Amino acid sequence: MAFAILETKGAIAVLTVNNPKALNALSPAVLTDINAAIDSIDLDTVRCLIITGAGDKSFVAGADISAMVHMSKADACAYSKMGNDLFLKIEALPIPVIAAINGFALGGGCELSMSCDIRICSENAMFGQPEVQLGITPGYGGTQRMARLVGAGIAKELIYTARNMKADDALRIGLVNAVYPQDELMAAAEKLANKIAKNAPIAVRLSKQMINDGLALPIAEAVAMESNLFGNSFETHDQVEGMSCFLSREKPKPKAVFTNN
Repeated sequence: MAFAILETKGAIAVLTVNNPKALNALSPAVLTDINAAIDSIDLDTVRCLIITGAGDKSFVAGADISAMVHMSKADACAYSKMGNDLFLKIEALPIPVIAAINGFALGGGCELSMSCDIRICSENAMFGQPEVQLGITPGYGGTQRMARLVGAGIAKELIYTARNMKADDALRIGLVNAVYPQDELMAAAEKLANKIAKNAPIAVRLSKQMINDGLALPIAEAVAMESNLFGNSFETHDQVEGMSCFLSREKPKPKAVFTNN
């Protein structure tokens, strides 16, 4: 996995997209290595994943244009599917995923960040979907996730104009949760990840599932789904431990290894 480095730090993991000479652009080889890194995560022990980019200039600057310039329609569809399958896998991971955006997040990089649960960025971060300038459209979910995250009107403006957006504007429209100085970004991401990891893992995983699944449902169906999954958090070690310790004012001790009971 030359283009993706996975490091485990206790209950959190950090995946670094490692193609700095190309500003971490997403070639087929890079996508393949990210996919392999995701598959190698031990979901029994890791409770939160951080995704970032190598270097201090770019999270992911976009897809590899040199790999696309001579593509046929069929090739382009297959390339889009490759990225979409990976980003759907990231979105569907049972553990929360934080994007630590340390520079350019353009095109496929912006789309990668939007497949994560939470986005935080450095002050030099730059976001955008510049595809229409190249005569193509976003192809890794940009037209869909952008509209869901910031609203259709803002998403259409950003995609139709292909303009880039600075970190403060991304914060203003809700595309990111927070902006940090470059040298504080990873520490902030790890602090957030560890705060998540300290909570009961079954409850965190169920909460992610509730939010993601419920967004696609009418509200009545969504709350019914929530009620069913709410029940799944009971009769577990973490529920018994958490509630008993709350009543006794002791500190709960979630299991070190994830289990369903």
